[in-house]
Amino acid sequence: MDKIIVKVCYRPPNQDEETDEICYKKLGEVSRLLAHVLVGDIYLPNMCRKYNTAEKKQSRKFLECLEDDFLTQLASFLASGKRKIKKSYMEKHEDDNQTSPMKFLLLGMGNTPTLQVPLFLLSLIIYLATVIGNTLIVVLVVLEQHLHTPMYTFLGTLSSLETWYSSTILPRLLASFVTGDRTISAHGCMAQFYFFSSFAATECYLLGAMSYDRYLAICQPLLYPSLVTWKVCLQLVAASWLVGMLVSATVTAFLSQINFCGPKTIDHFFCDFTPLLELSCSDTGVVTLVSFIVSFLSIIFPFLFTLVSYVCIIAAILSIPSSMSRQKAFSTCSSHLIVVTIFYVTLFIVYLLPRTASLRQLNKVFSFFYTVLTPLVNPLIYSLRNKEVRKALRKALRKAMASL
Repeated sequence: MDKIIVKVCYRPPNQDEETDEICYKKLGEVSRLLAHVLVGDIYLPNMCRKYNTAEKKQSRKFLECLEDDFLTQLASFLASGKRKIKKSYMEKHEDDNQTSPMKFLLLGMGNTPTLQVPLFLLSLIIYLATVIGNTLIVVLVVLEQHLHTPMYTFLGTLSSLETWYSSTILPRLLASFVTGDRTISAHGCMAQFYFFSSFAATECYLLGAMSYDRYLAICQPLLYPSLVTWKVCLQLVAASWLVGMLVSATVTAFLSQINFCGPKTIDHFFCDFTPLLELSCSDTGVVTLVSFIVSFLSIIFPFLFTLVSYVCIIAAILSIPSSMSRQKAFSTCSSHLIVVTIFYVTLFIVYLLPRTASLRQLNKVFSFFYTVLTPLVNPLIYSLRNKEVRKALRKALRKAMASL
């Protein structure tokens, strides 16, 4: 290294939160440049560097910014009065690569201690209800003969998918509440992103296949039995899983090749694409282009296909002269339409909402809704609005009560 550029950071007393946010952003940018050494007295009041705790909100935000070992070390010895830097960032970065695997810190839903127990209990209840509800629908579809139709095969597949979908996020989140350890290895982070994105893409294709099934059932009722056979149904299900896994593997392969440096802090409760990309210090043009193409193929295309299917379905229903027949036709697809609407509305809000400092908490809320609450809502919607599922559920409960 020919020269070392020294940057001095000074935080005036009583600085407002907005200016602090700008300061933290600059700290992150500077720490990604391997030729820079960051120095300065950046100790805040009501902050204990020994235990990484703080009473005030501004001090807690500063600690989140310093989760990277290098910045934490610098802040520690500058505040305690030591005068020399033992290692440059480049040396430490190389040592870390050689001696220990890279880890990320998931900030989760926040650092407020009083909310940890309520959030743990809420997440645990949601996860148990999601697994039990979706597993129950799968069991009903398998055991009840009158549910052995393409429509309920799709429903059973969706329910099993929702169980795996929530299982990629909630167990890790629950463990962090219990142990207090919010770190995740780079390999673990990439694995979580792969499975999460794979299940999300599969759900987009599966919802598209289900809308096509409803389109044929309502718009082509006479041809439906010959068009949607068991073979076609299984092919659509298998294709949804296969394409979902392939597109996710493509993005994950490119994402794993970029270099992460600086504060390895993910301001989210799971490893998602955009928060990971924000930590990169290498060129992200290729992976961004690949993700755009994959997003169009796995999200936009299935969405447009589903939208066109329902436009045709609604047009066909409105052309039915009898109000009783219209109501009956609409009831066969209303549950699926509600699920599709909830899924895509929350999905688009999450990924179109700007990731500014003021909107990040709101982004987490919507992410929590579509990744955690949607799998919980789906079995409730189908069990409450579908007569066949309700009938099968009552029959199963009577058998269970009779056997006791």
